[in-house]
Amino acid sequence: MSSEEKRAWIYLVVGAGVAAVYFAAILSKVPGADVAQIAYVRPMLIAIGAAIGLAIVAGIAVAIASPKEAGRVDERDRQIHRLGEYVGFYVMSVAAIVPLVLAMTEAAHFWIANTLYLAFVLAALASSTAKIVLYRRAW
Repeated sequence: MSSEEKRAWIYLVVGAGVAAVYFAAILSKVPGADVAQIAYVRPMLIAIGAAIGLAIVAGIAVAIASPKEAGRVDERDRQIHRLGEYVGFYVMSVAAIVPLVLAMTEAAHFWIANTLYLAFVLAALASSTAKIVLYRRAW
């Protein structure tokens, strides 16, 4: 497994895990509550920071575990990265329609922010999944 494929796995696991914890914590407060009163900003910023930090630490750990592979990128890796990023871009482009519509209908900031965060998470997960599939099946 190349270092780039390992990185895709890291982003998939970290992105899904952190987002699941965040959404479980925040959405559990929604039933019977006024969403304008739910403090979501700090937990969202913590989730974003945790995802970035965990991905960096895991990437460093993988590089330490296999130093000969670390940083080696060939043409195949570049092609897979490019195609995976295209998939993420298209998912983000479609998923961003929801928060845009919510903003146009003047929905609560809670819903706009959380659907936008979800759009970013879905794009990252789709990109990582596409890369893994391409590594496993296409090349």
